[in-house]
Amino acid sequence: MSQKPTIRPFCAVLASAAIIGVPATATSSTDTPELSHTTVLSDLENPWDMAFLPDGTMFFTEKCRGLSVRLPDGEVNNLLGMEGTEGYATTTDDLVCQGQAGMNGVAIDPDFDENRTIYVYSASSMSDPRTNRVLRLKVNSDVSNVSDRTDIVDDIAYKPAPTDHPFGDAGAHNGGRIRFDRDGRFLYVTTGDTHNGEVPQSPTRLGSKVLRIDRDGKAAEGNNPPEGFDPRTFTYGHRNVQGLTFHPKTGQPIVTEHGPWHSDEVNALVNGGNSGWDPRPNMAGRGDCPDDYCGYEPNQNEGMDPKERAAYMPLTDTETYPDALQPAWKNNNLSQGISGADFLTGDQWGAWNGRLLVGFMGIGFGGTPVGQRISMIDIAEDGLSVNDVAEMPLPMGSARFRSIVQGPDGDLFVAVDEGAIYRITPE
Repeated sequence: MSQKPTIRPFCAVLASAAIIGVPATATSSTDTPELSHTTVLSDLENPWDMAFLPDGTMFFTEKCRGLSVRLPDGEVNNLLGMEGTEGYATTTDDLVCQGQAGMNGVAIDPDFDENRTIYVYSASSMSDPRTNRVLRLKVNSDVSNVSDRTDIVDDIAYKPAPTDHPFGDAGAHNGGRIRFDRDGRFLYVTTGDTHNGEVPQSPTRLGSKVLRIDRDGKAAEGNNPPEGFDPRTFTYGHRNVQGLTFHPKTGQPIVTEHGPWHSDEVNALVNGGNSGWDPRPNMAGRGDCPDDYCGYEPNQNEGMDPKERAAYMPLTDTETYPDALQPAWKNNNLSQGISGADFLTGDQWGAWNGRLLVGFMGIGFGGTPVGQRISMIDIAEDGLSVNDVAEMPLPMGSARFRSIVQGPDGDLFVAVDEGAIYRITPE
């Protein structure tokens, strides 16, 4: 969970920003900060997410290792290890890593000072077939261990076996981001379609959904899914949501969603809404597809014009679902591995104050530019459009940007698949 930052003055100087997609609103050079960076942690294994306490204590996950914490003095305690790991205070053999699945998101209870509670999203072999779960944990007084595990959600879809698709291993399209809303009332949980054509529009399977739940895993008061849907459903019909944040003024949930070789999306969620992803075969003019999943069709292993592919397999199918949620931005109709997201807030960010940041891991499929970057999006308050998009001038260079979180002092923290967590400071 991103805490409210402390506002501090800054010395604003010129920084270049490459403009992408739509025309940018001109900003004075004295309104854009120069950026510096430090390496917070290195030699990690696929760091996936971060969450902060107000004093700078940082909980973080590594996909195939587990949950750890970095204290304000720089000391790291390894708290909850997964199957086959060593050096953790507690190891739990049912927590497993396979493909894109493992230990993913982490969130801190808004009442942590009173209840010492945190939450993680992880794949588990406790049931057969495997599922993804949301675990509630208690942190001890010196932040050296966790206990009192309670699986508040234990039935999130998981891909159990490989299929004939790109990235087709078990554990694919796994979702995994968890965040408390701006008011700290409810926990939002993002899930993926698991390469299963039936899942996105299914009323009962918890893949391809954004869930909204209370601290016990029960449906949040006010959820309004269609009749017959699991009451924990806030929105459905998603492909693979890995970015989740909340508008700093309105509190509206904003997600980023991986496109099917085209059209990564930024989408503002509306309670009960359908995001319009439906990769079932033999519908919407399609025929059969490999393993009954049309998510990469046509020509799933070959490059082709993204617009042509989008016409055949749209990420948001408004012909079939006229009332589907409309994306605010579609990444110039390209698929480049969109991932973590957060808003920049604070006067120290100058003209970037209030911008939505989204990270890209980079996919150069079929001649598409790889696109590893962090984009800064000026999104409208209603979440339905963007005013401009610019590329953040990164002081540490490109990488596979997996998670983006503004820390409690207003600096930006980014986790990259290459094994590091960086801190970006506006000067």
